[in-house]
Amino acid sequence: MSRILVAATPVTGHTGPLLRIAAHLVDLGHEVAFLGGARFAERAGAAGAVFHPLPPEADYDERDFDASFPARRSVPPGPARVAWDVMHVFGDPLPAQLRSLRQLLAEFPASAVIHDNLFLGGVALALSAPAADRPTVLSIGVSPLGVPSRDTAPHLLGLLPPVDEEERARYAVLAESLEERTRPVHAYLSGVFAAAGVRLPAGPSGRVRAESADHYLQLTVPGFEYPRTDLPANVSFVGALPLPAGRDPWQPEWWPALSWARAAGRRVVVVTQGTLANVDLTELTAPTVRALAERRDLLVVAATARPDGAQALHDALSDLQGLPTNAVATGYIPFDALLPFADLLVTNGGYGGVQAALGYGVPLVVAGETEDKPEVAARVEWSGTGVNLRTARPSAEQLSAAVDKVLDDPAFRERAHALRSELAEYDALSLIAELATGPGGA
Repeated sequence: MSRILVAATPVTGHTGPLLRIAAHLVDLGHEVAFLGGARFAERAGAAGAVFHPLPPEADYDERDFDASFPARRSVPPGPARVAWDVMHVFGDPLPAQLRSLRQLLAEFPASAVIHDNLFLGGVALALSAPAADRPTVLSIGVSPLGVPSRDTAPHLLGLLPPVDEEERARYAVLAESLEERTRPVHAYLSGVFAAAGVRLPAGPSGRVRAESADHYLQLTVPGFEYPRTDLPANVSFVGALPLPAGRDPWQPEWWPALSWARAAGRRVVVVTQGTLANVDLTELTAPTVRALAERRDLLVVAATARPDGAQALHDALSDLQGLPTNAVATGYIPFDALLPFADLLVTNGGYGGVQAALGYGVPLVVAGETEDKPEVAARVEWSGTGVNLRTARPSAEQLSAAVDKVLDDPAFRERAHALRSELAEYDALSLIAELATGPGGA
């Protein structure tokens, strides 16, 4: 059996997948240490891993970024905030992350280190020594693949791949302009790496981060990612991670309505803003419920992923005097229980949630424009599995039209089913374990 060190950025969407990987490795009999945010200690212990907290200077709670990064609130959403996050949310913790990795490896000589793609301490570890002189490093792509390519548009703009040479040339000019504008970001990161005693290679950061790892493992399938003729050889698609099974047998009192709706020929529309961007339910959840209010052909399930979500949504719908009769609201509900009933998912574009929906063959309507969400939405559009609304605050009219478009055109469900079949061909956990513990990783 092997010793494996798993490290995660202290953000739910990054830590959750790494915890699932850790649990699988423990189930296989490997010794696993988990380096992550303090608030995930209990979950790491439940996974069977030995938990080690990140030092305070590398730990924070994404539910209240303002507390850890007060300057962030003055940066407008969009490219400026993305650049700020790269430098400060992900960049600044790097020296402390690397120091913790090295201290742990001195006590726990792991043969492999597995980290999420934005845990830059893992990137620095890989760059700090030849492969023969350090553990095998596996980087897990928990967000859309950001490796630049002549076959794609510049990353994070939410643009579809070029369709001809004219558009390819236009994208190349755009990429040069963006590279010039982001040069200060690369310079800042170079300084952070240097402070940790590691040289950051020149070149686009997305490619450098990917190529630094011995194995860069993207949590999706080729059918949901733009083809690249210049993809680095160390990048592999391993499929999506299975959803964690709901451990609580409790079901809300409205649960039988799902079966009743199906029996009555009504279609089920689930709407969610995920587990992080769900503070303001007036962005997507409330407008969706409002857009579909009182439609007899639909049952709308608002999955708010917050304990006070039902009441918060009721308050946001004061113009309707609360929830319409064709809608129900819940806090946290396991997606593995809910998605089998869904005919459509309306989402703000969280990468993991979209992969989960496609794993059940559920088509999508996506409304997101912060962080990497435009890239997720663009891939939904490109793959034919749903509609990209290109805004985080769609109107009721936009939502109603998009829902009808997806539900009425069988092509969307057919493409979602095709992705479900492709995802079913992969076993992400086994593939990751094999690379982490097989020849070169054991």
